[in-house]
Amino acid sequence: MSARLEGRVALVTGAAGGIGAAIARGMAAEGARVVVADVQDGARTVGEIEAAGGQAIAVGCDVAEPDQVDAAVAAAVEAYGSLDVLVNDAGISGGSGPAHELDVETWLRCVAVNLTGPFLCVRAAMPHLLASGRGRVINIASTYGIVGAPWAPAYCATKGGVVNLTRQLAVDYSPLGVRVNAILPGYIDTDMGGYRASLGPEGAAAANARRDAAAALQPIGRQASAEEVANVAVFLASDESSFMTGAIVPVDGGCTVTFRHP
Repeated sequence: MSARLEGRVALVTGAAGGIGAAIARGMAAEGARVVVADVQDGARTVGEIEAAGGQAIAVGCDVAEPDQVDAAVAAAVEAYGSLDVLVNDAGISGGSGPAHELDVETWLRCVAVNLTGPFLCVRAAMPHLLASGRGRVINIASTYGIVGAPWAPAYCATKGGVVNLTRQLAVDYSPLGVRVNAILPGYIDTDMGGYRASLGPEGAAAANARRDAAAALQPIGRQASAEEVANVAVFLASDESSFMTGAIVPVDGGCTVTFRHP
């Protein structure tokens, strides 16, 4: 364990698994006390952090519900006395298919989680981030927030919203001492929302093979690990990124630069 985030408190949404869990582990390894916030049970992530010598607690939180968000932030401050870092990672896929076949309920739920969720978390956390004197907001968007993608209208729209929300928040809060940046993951080897797990072994293997094939077309021809995204989040939370705000940082193997063509 090193100490780039020693003495800081980080609230990470969507941290029961995937990228969020990797970010929570990474920040704890750098000395932060971490609040694992998720609709799923965060005990496993907390256990991993504690086993490595870090400090963490888990709180249940649906980021689309204002009361639950307020309660999660309050729990963080009650447990650790302050809040220095907010990571908005919680997100859902928003269905698959063209816009004219997407049901309204799926669209509204995707907006509620992926876009309203970060707003609610910022709204609840900002007074504490301002008070800390070293506040950080790190939004986990997606490469799909800056490019179009097949059969993903809700996901693309909401992640695009997160990208520009990041820029807007940086304008308002950076003069007050809170830096706001976004990470755009590309093909990351996680099972978002348990999609692959629901397919059974053969279906999951086929789904991952499709992702591997797409990732192979990138300049860096593979999927990333969640830890490779977490490393960037830790950097953005630390003083090493002291002149960065409003930055939109792709962690995508070059996929938004170009794909290699046969």
